[in-house]
Amino acid sequence: MSEHQVLDHVDAYLKLGREYDCSDLHLATAYPPAWRRYGQLSPIWPDHPPLTAEDTERLVRSFLSEEEWKRLDENGDIDFAYVGTDGRYRASIVKQRLGLDMAFRVINGNIRTMEEIGLPTEHLIPLTRYQNGLLLITGAVGSGKSTTLASIVDFINQDREDHILTLEDPIEYVFGCKGCHVNQREVHKHTESFARALRGALREDPDVIMVGEMRDLETIQLALTAAETGHLVLGTLHTGNAPRTLDRVLDVFPTDQRDQIRIMVSESLRGILSQQLVPTIDGNGRVLATELLVNTPAVSNCIREGKTFMLPGVMQTGKHVGMVTMDESLRRLYIKGLISAEELLFRSDDKAQMRSFLQS
Repeated sequence: MSEHQVLDHVDAYLKLGREYDCSDLHLATAYPPAWRRYGQLSPIWPDHPPLTAEDTERLVRSFLSEEEWKRLDENGDIDFAYVGTDGRYRASIVKQRLGLDMAFRVINGNIRTMEEIGLPTEHLIPLTRYQNGLLLITGAVGSGKSTTLASIVDFINQDREDHILTLEDPIEYVFGCKGCHVNQREVHKHTESFARALRGALREDPDVIMVGEMRDLETIQLALTAAETGHLVLGTLHTGNAPRTLDRVLDVFPTDQRDQIRIMVSESLRGILSQQLVPTIDGNGRVLATELLVNTPAVSNCIREGKTFMLPGVMQTGKHVGMVTMDESLRRLYIKGLISAEELLFRSDDKAQMRSFLQS
């Protein structure tokens, strides 16, 4: 594309993004068309001029329905699942000072298995076979939580004969019914909020409930109640490791409820899988680092007594049930020669310990 004319439809950019194995595509006012490949954001064409406000408005209008355009106009932003000519995307459009900005997350049509992703299946699968309780998948934005969650739901779909209900914003992966009966509900399309959908969910006789995001007090409270009353609840949180996840869950509650909530969490939690996608040393991809916390009596005790700071120590002694800290997982990737010393140090929790490991 030598003269760099702006393409007529977003699908043309999305097709390119898919071909070149991108995770995200950005079409933003006053910035050239850009993509995120292997964690790095860069312009698609180095010498492409920035998109104008007219360009982005034309591109937005090329794929929004009248109703969606109205919602964007009224609210200033809109998130939804977009089905393009060659696949599904999580689309986000926002109004900003200079014009409109679009961001697309590429959703892989094929749901990858837990083995393909590199999840610790030996210790994760037993956690999916409980009839009740809470299993949390955590990590920063873009760390592959949705992909992991989809692979776990897909495994349950084949492994059990139950009713799975997913509550998402928006629906990303589409699940057919395999061994299970699967219902998928989209927030803003089929229901007004996660909390509302969760309240309704308890009346629909589900066995497994997947909550796309546990982002507020009411949603977390309802998810805990569901986990206690005989449902296996899978949820995601934007936290970096197991101790921070538990602090985050407990901190949303008013102080006078904390003791009671700690007891609830200590009893209903099954496990926490935290993850990061780390750029590989050759720059041609990313590799998954995972931390796994399994709720043993020692872990349960730490939660009940509010001593989450002691969890890394407990996890060190829980290797026999598959527990591994994020630092240990990163260290293994470094020893295998998959990630650089810089990445290892940058992403580790205990930097002092990591420095002495690198110097030894």
